[in-house]
Amino acid sequence: MRFLLPLALLLLPHLALAASSPSYHSSRDEVRLISAANQADNGQVTLALDFKLKPGWHIYWRDPGDAGFPPSVSADAPTALGPIAFPPPEFFSQAGIGAYVLSGHVVLPFTASHVSGDQVSVQAHWLVCSDQCVPEHADFTLPLTGGASAEAGLFPAGPSIVPSPYPAHLSADGTLCLTGVSASQVKTARFFPDSASVLVNDAPQPLSFDTGGLALRLKLAGPPPAKLSGVVELTDPSGQTQALSLTATPAPPASHAPWWLLALAGGLILNLMPCVFPVLAMKAAAFARMGGAAHGHIRREALGYTAGILLSMAVLGGVLLGLRAAGIGAFWGFQFQSPIFVALAAWVILAAGLSLAGLFHLSMPGFIGRIPAQHSFFTGLLAVLVATPCTAPFMGAAIAAALAMAPLPAMGLFLALGLGLALPILVLAAVPHLAAALPRPGRWMMVAQKILAVPMFATFLWLGWVLFRQAGLPGLALLGLGALALGLALPRRPVFALLVLVLLPFFHAAPAADALSLPDAKPYSAAALAALRADGKPVFIDLTAAWCITCQVNERSTLASATVQKLFKDKHVTVLVGDWTDRNPAITALLTANHRAGVPLYLYYPPGGGQPVKLPQILTPGIVSAALSG
Repeated sequence: MRFLLPLALLLLPHLALAASSPSYHSSRDEVRLISAANQADNGQVTLALDFKLKPGWHIYWRDPGDAGFPPSVSADAPTALGPIAFPPPEFFSQAGIGAYVLSGHVVLPFTASHVSGDQVSVQAHWLVCSDQCVPEHADFTLPLTGGASAEAGLFPAGPSIVPSPYPAHLSADGTLCLTGVSASQVKTARFFPDSASVLVNDAPQPLSFDTGGLALRLKLAGPPPAKLSGVVELTDPSGQTQALSLTATPAPPASHAPWWLLALAGGLILNLMPCVFPVLAMKAAAFARMGGAAHGHIRREALGYTAGILLSMAVLGGVLLGLRAAGIGAFWGFQFQSPIFVALAAWVILAAGLSLAGLFHLSMPGFIGRIPAQHSFFTGLLAVLVATPCTAPFMGAAIAAALAMAPLPAMGLFLALGLGLALPILVLAAVPHLAAALPRPGRWMMVAQKILAVPMFATFLWLGWVLFRQAGLPGLALLGLGALALGLALPRRPVFALLVLVLLPFFHAAPAADALSLPDAKPYSAAALAALRADGKPVFIDLTAAWCITCQVNERSTLASATVQKLFKDKHVTVLVGDWTDRNPAITALLTANHRAGVPLYLYYPPGGGQPVKLPQILTPGIVSAALSG
């Protein structure tokens, strides 16, 4: 005994002692608080709720699905508790309700910090269910007596849910694709979302395989989200299951599509869009200046104009791709969502109009004046500026494809779009007979330039209306003050006109009401669409913006026409309008899900379910009628 007592005292710190609170007991479960260690390390200790659930009873995962709520823990200050680490869930279905649950022996670890003293106290709440559900709660106090913990073996040695090594994409129809997974690896699969509202949770998830990998057909509860995160459980033929966390992004467009050709065609058609009228005015003025000139001079001016367009497109494309790489949702025309950019663009357009009207002549300072074809170059820069509020046919799909590509091919698509925009002038430079047909300069040119200034002033007024929608009367007053300063400074000392830039920091976005420019329309939201679809009602969605001229023309010429309004009424179609004048994450998500790089977007959801019909970006009453009748 003389030797055993010192030996026992020596081994005591190394003995595994119980690290558990008294248990909570019910006829449904037994719950206690356990610790991975019997003492805090720098005020921190790993704890867990240890559930032993009776057969037929379950608790809920972090996303409970259609019913229930997950277990939660709290503690009195200064103790702080980290999030619960949930194991992979089980799927539970009952009477049309789909839930994500945990059953049997469940350990839910979490971290407690700022722990002081020789004990830690935690309050826990949970819901336990079988044929009925019972909310339960308990206050647990766990003594920290030092030494090793006898419960340490209950804690998982590593995470039970690991990041997926497979790229994941979500198609517009709800198909979740995991690239690189073969049929020999997986017998069954189930996806558990992080958000309960994104899926019809009780719906089956048919599994299939193709040359690309695994596909799970999910039933979406609404429009496809911009990103879908959750856990996919893959069970192999031997019955072993692995749980993988993933975030699925929208599936890229098919790689075989001739996107560069669509971009080129979109840029060419952009010349005919209403927002490009000011560009046509500038082109007409350039034609007049080149009349009677040598063909070499005309070619030099055309190449200068093209270089300006391509540089603008490269900068715009680089900014778009850079913002998206940084996780910021940016689309075609996104810059017009900023009141500062709208004001700056309006002043530039006004200055161009004043120059065309003959109020002043813009001379290029310093080295800029020595650049060949500098006027045509800056006209090309300005052409892209005023063209961005428009979306031409083919163009939206091409830009959406670019935003899903690697940077280098994506930049190629933006340059192809710019090349299409510059193509008419390039054709003029390439065909001498066309250049020779240009009228010679004369006094008529001064009158023509004044007439061509009118579209520029009209564009300035339109941008003023856009700014009023974004920044209210204060923004409109600042815009008018800057316009007055430009009108006074440009004819005298153009350099003083730069002083208007000091006004830019004072432009602030003001909350605006939803722009419901169509009769009997309602504001778009994912929840509103889901509710209407659940009732089996037909829905027409109009995603628009005040700065999108294509949208405004479509609404006035087609959607607000008596013919289409009567069609909506006769077929009991609910019209949802999504206003993207300012940033709106719900609208951005719907654009992304439909592989659109900007507004307009028109969707028709037929009655009784089914996939939506995507309408063209240029509408006529006949196109809308055909979509609703199909």
